[in-house]
Amino acid sequence: MTDTTTTTTTTSPPLPTTTTLADVIEHPENPTKTLSSIPSFQQETTQLTQTQKNQLEELKTLIQQDPNKPTSQITIYNIPMFQNDQTDIILLKFLQARDFKVQEAFTMFKDTLQWRESFKIESLMNDETFDDVSTDFEKVVFNHGFDKQGHPVCYNVYGEFDDKDLYKKTFSDGEKRLRFLRWRIQFLEKSVRKLDFEHGGVNSIFQISDLKNSPGPAKRELRLATQQALQLLQDNYPEFVAKQVFINVPWWYMAFYTMISPFMTQRTKSKFVFATPGKTPETLFKYVSPEHVPIQYGGLSVDFCDCNPEFTINDPASVVTVKPATKQTVEIIVNEKCLFVWELRVVGWEVSYGAEYVPNNEDHYTIIIQKAKKMTPTDEPVISHNFKISELGKILLTIDNPTSKKKTLLYRFKVCPLSE
Repeated sequence: MTDTTTTTTTTSPPLPTTTTLADVIEHPENPTKTLSSIPSFQQETTQLTQTQKNQLEELKTLIQQDPNKPTSQITIYNIPMFQNDQTDIILLKFLQARDFKVQEAFTMFKDTLQWRESFKIESLMNDETFDDVSTDFEKVVFNHGFDKQGHPVCYNVYGEFDDKDLYKKTFSDGEKRLRFLRWRIQFLEKSVRKLDFEHGGVNSIFQISDLKNSPGPAKRELRLATQQALQLLQDNYPEFVAKQVFINVPWWYMAFYTMISPFMTQRTKSKFVFATPGKTPETLFKYVSPEHVPIQYGGLSVDFCDCNPEFTINDPASVVTVKPATKQTVEIIVNEKCLFVWELRVVGWEVSYGAEYVPNNEDHYTIIIQKAKKMTPTDEPVISHNFKISELGKILLTIDNPTSKKKTLLYRFKVCPLSE
């Protein structure tokens, strides 16, 4: 026997969600967790203890008194130092990376300045020869959307290197590996320079690494390049990663992680989250709202496509968990004559989907918009519909989950005025 549950809303679009999937599972209609209750990754001097404030001032004094580098000549991440409060944001990153040990943070800061000079960061930022390389790597590393705290989200798709031609073009010799590393640092530096560097602002990046079809640890060149990039990131871009989520993690990766983890600080490792293929969408939705998650990862966001121009990442989606052997009906009350547009998906499908319109006037017939249809994993991941409403009533979207697994339903809608 199938249980039936109903979620009711009105034609006012849902507010941007700040709940995790775990909240939705427990209370699909009454989420309780707000953004303020989720730990922040932002650097705030107002949150420092008096001892930490003193340590920040001590670090600033050490830098200002260093005879090797006048403060007027210090610029880092395109920010001139000691000209405004942005200095505090940057130096706090170095202090936090070294557990507020001032001398170690000072050494790290000096080493970073020296590395930036030797790596020729400023010349790298103006290097237009990477334009051709960017075409090769645009599917390997890209920014897409924001997490629930406003951090830009960067995706690293290692599975692209399963392409033998791309792998050879990238890693076949030391010169090619260095070129890829310099391109990756340029991409990172550009992303960092777009951050706020201000109190209460967004001062770090949310990283997602997709390991689906990733070449295994036997690929020595990729392994070495990954270790080198990780070391440079750790040493020269401290506290710029708010969270590092690994998705579609294969069984062998944890052994590889055990091998490279000694190269990481404990603080870095504390930011890591791992998700197997079956848990990838659920894990992402804890940190990134579905409208910001690319369609290939279970979300609703489609880049470089006019598949449904009615919706963008600025249109929030609702998340509902459909329990096993349960029929879930989303009831949307329509309070105006309009063109009603919606899209929805059930991650992985294996459910039946139907839609109908029920007029308020009981003498009028219910209109079947979509006859109940069994959806399979090979069907289009997102379904879009529109329906012209000339009398008030309600839209019913029904998902019948006959499986023994819970399913995640995503939906959003818009109300468009009728043209005269």
